[in-house]
Amino acid sequence: MTTRKLIVDVVGAYDLLPKDGVGTSSPYVVADFDGQRRRTQTKFRDLNPTWDETLEFVVTDPASMAAEDLEVEVYNDKKTGNGRKNHFLGRVRIPGSQFVEKGKEALVYFPLERKSLFSAIKGELGLRIYYVDEPIPEPAPPDNAPPPPADTEKQDPPPPPAEPDVVPSANAVPEEALPPQNPVPVDQTTPGEVSPPGPHPQQPPPAPEAPQPVPTTVHMRAARAPMAMNGEFAPKVLRKSSAFPPEKELMPAYDLVEPMLYLFVRIVKARGIAGGAADAHVKIRAGGHCERIGGALTNKAGDVSCQPEWHQVFAFDRDRLDLSGSAGATLEISIWSSAGVFFGGVCFDLSEVPLRIPPDSPLAPQWYRLDGNETVSGDLMLAVWIGTQADDAFPEAWQSDAPFVHHSRSKVYHSPKLWYLRVAIIEAHDLNLSSSPPPKEIRVKIQLGFQSVRSRPGRITHSSILWREDLMLVAGEPLEDSIILLVEDRSSKEASLLGHISIPLTTIEQRIDESRIVPSKWFNLESNGGSDGAGGRIHLRLCLEGGYHVLDEAAHLCSDFRPTAKQLWKPPIGTLELGILGARALLPMKTKGGRKGSTDAYCVAKYGRKWVRTRTITDSFEPRWNEQYTWEVYDPSTVLTLGVFDNWRMFGDSAAEGKPDYRMGKVRIRLSMLESNRVYTNSYPLLVLLRSGVKKMGEIELAVRFCCPSLIDMCAVYGQPLLPRMHYLYPIGVAQQDQLRGAAMKMVAAWFGRSEPPLGPEVVQYMLDTDSHVWSIRRSKANWFRIMNVLTWVVGLARWVEDICRWRNPVTTILVHVLFLVLVWYPELLIPTLLFYVFLMGAWYYRFRPKIPAGMDIRLSQAEAVDPDELDEEFDGVPTSKPPEIVRIRYDRLRTLAARIQTVLGDFATQGERFQALLSWRDPRATRLCIWICLLVAIVLYVVPAKMVAVAGGFYLLRHPMFRDPMPPAFLNFFRRLPSLSERLM
Repeated sequence: MTTRKLIVDVVGAYDLLPKDGVGTSSPYVVADFDGQRRRTQTKFRDLNPTWDETLEFVVTDPASMAAEDLEVEVYNDKKTGNGRKNHFLGRVRIPGSQFVEKGKEALVYFPLERKSLFSAIKGELGLRIYYVDEPIPEPAPPDNAPPPPADTEKQDPPPPPAEPDVVPSANAVPEEALPPQNPVPVDQTTPGEVSPPGPHPQQPPPAPEAPQPVPTTVHMRAARAPMAMNGEFAPKVLRKSSAFPPEKELMPAYDLVEPMLYLFVRIVKARGIAGGAADAHVKIRAGGHCERIGGALTNKAGDVSCQPEWHQVFAFDRDRLDLSGSAGATLEISIWSSAGVFFGGVCFDLSEVPLRIPPDSPLAPQWYRLDGNETVSGDLMLAVWIGTQADDAFPEAWQSDAPFVHHSRSKVYHSPKLWYLRVAIIEAHDLNLSSSPPPKEIRVKIQLGFQSVRSRPGRITHSSILWREDLMLVAGEPLEDSIILLVEDRSSKEASLLGHISIPLTTIEQRIDESRIVPSKWFNLESNGGSDGAGGRIHLRLCLEGGYHVLDEAAHLCSDFRPTAKQLWKPPIGTLELGILGARALLPMKTKGGRKGSTDAYCVAKYGRKWVRTRTITDSFEPRWNEQYTWEVYDPSTVLTLGVFDNWRMFGDSAAEGKPDYRMGKVRIRLSMLESNRVYTNSYPLLVLLRSGVKKMGEIELAVRFCCPSLIDMCAVYGQPLLPRMHYLYPIGVAQQDQLRGAAMKMVAAWFGRSEPPLGPEVVQYMLDTDSHVWSIRRSKANWFRIMNVLTWVVGLARWVEDICRWRNPVTTILVHVLFLVLVWYPELLIPTLLFYVFLMGAWYYRFRPKIPAGMDIRLSQAEAVDPDELDEEFDGVPTSKPPEIVRIRYDRLRTLAARIQTVLGDFATQGERFQALLSWRDPRATRLCIWICLLVAIVLYVVPAKMVAVAGGFYLLRHPMFRDPMPPAFLNFFRRLPSLSERLM
């Protein structure tokens, strides 16, 4: 047996707030975990204290450690100042899901949080948190104990061991110095009793005792309820405490989907079969028309003994069973040999099969006598019950509607943990350079798996070659690969290798934030002959960056923004529940028997690192999955992606035959568009863009619920940065980010390809939108109309102002005059009026809010009436596979489109250059007029009050059309005459 301990290394803090009244503080740290409290020493008058103390906590239930929180608080000691109480300096709360085992810990500086809204807190606290599992030594028996009897049929149970005391660390301080806290009741039950964790009245604090020489801490739990008149036999109220494991708390309730009844048959083993059972198998027949299905569900034992074991569960859809008539209301289970010898069978009446509803325990299998002819003998152990898809045995059961077991079961996948590998190339010494001719271009090439990057040419000096360049690659766990670094001389056409080195990823240090700089190292290069150090030395800085989020999908469709390092994860703000109900009106994807159309559909849903796959329902155009899945949500500005595919891989090695799983449509749902704790049950069309145009493949029915227990935490997330801190301190370029994203996509696809059943690369690429960066005229048009749609409100505002100025609605124009006068005389009302107008507009548009999460939009995607040649160009790969004539036509069309964009960019540049020409004296007369007019206007504004100028300007702008000139105004004519640089272009 082992016991788990949580170790908290309190390193230090910096930039604390002074609270002792003399401009400083005397801080100490108090840590609380699972009712256990520990305290560090007090650092006298130090705003940047360093403790370097270790606090230990005993984890009473390792299974529920993830549900516990570690709360660390910093106080100012009142004994060292003039204060009357221990002032609060900040706190840190770390959920148990972020605890790591020993060897994976790292020093993290957590920003101190407030206790209330009006607390003045600043500074950071450095902690190193991990847990260890230590074996419990068995107590040695006493020397004078009598030996146990040799043969005893009944022995008294040994007394339960006493609970050991928990001893604090050597640096711990007695509890008397802690800040005043509410009294916590102490569990004083005997070792053999279990105290109910229900709510109890507060007990008076115990009488003070004499101080002991060694301070001990008793593990504090909920106090036992006071006994009623019946004593031990009185009922007690229990409540759900943190002792329950988190897996049980997060178990889906299957309340979003429809319950589906299944007939479960668990075949365990057989015994005493006459004639041996070396090749025995089981056949099951349920319902009058299920003989073919029952014959197909065959499980070879492969046991040469007469007691074969199967340990297999079969599931029959009860809706597909024909229970009418005497033959259909029975379940027949028989044992046969491969030669067709009948070993016996068991028959059940389906009307007498019990119903099991979770969370009931599994039904216990029983021995049943085999019936048949006179030569039949033996027993069969099995269990039969009726349950739903929420049954524990359902995911691994052989289902009657899915004969291909390995490729048809529902599974949950987790994408690999990806790191950014930063390689800083500093310099190199003692390279074997040729003297004639001298080298001009020396580069460093880095290879990691299929990834390859090359540095810029180094600057050659008399003693070394300098690069000072950072290169980044993507590394995935388990870190079993090695990076290969090559120093090449590319002065000529053929590159010559100067030296190389291979560095395992396991030897590279991991960094989780920017607080610590990884030291650089010198590495010896191997020459072509293989001798170590003969190729020179190279100076590198290598580290695995855990503070970044490795993007494996498009940034605008990302489902997770958490960094790689688990220590930096914040607690979840809610849960996302998805119920995949079924599909309707699916189109046939394949033919069976040369005539009949068929579809074998399954769904794949992705959110964060968790991917789920439903079971494959064969030969059905309206499959009903009714499966429910749950994810933890850390950011509401994320997207849930769900795709439907037709299964081809279950028929064999179809990938080698060129028949991967066929895509049937995709749905994206943004979580920020969902209201909290509301169930959305909708049907979404499945649309696929083909070379011939958009095609509807059917509809999918989904039920989605986003549960957020705290509205304050949800609103606080909107004010936090979207990406982790490292993305803003050390940003990655756009081109480099696209390259890293492509590498991450390939690594995820390769990872899922090694699963069973595998997720094909076509499925992963479709879910991750690998073709989102491919050139497409259709997408370019869609983005252009999106920009125009964004600018619509600006155009509408300009038209409204023009209508006001033209007096098309005199009543509105007069009201605008009055409002303008009020704002001019009371300018302090301008900003409140604008904000109140925004509030009214938002309240007005509440009537037109979207009622359901939107799916794919054909009109927005410009896929309604797209040209077939444009679609063919969009599906064409790089390099192109089309003949030269088609490529020439597409190139000419692209040149025409680029010419229009070129003209628009030139017009923008012309307007900007005219503004610059006002003071550049390229047109001397225009510049003189501009500066003299500016001087005159400045003098007038100095003399005339600002309110009068504003009123005059506003009334001039809003003057009646009878006082307007239809020709352009003078200032616009003056601006259009200013020169630009367009006449200098060749």
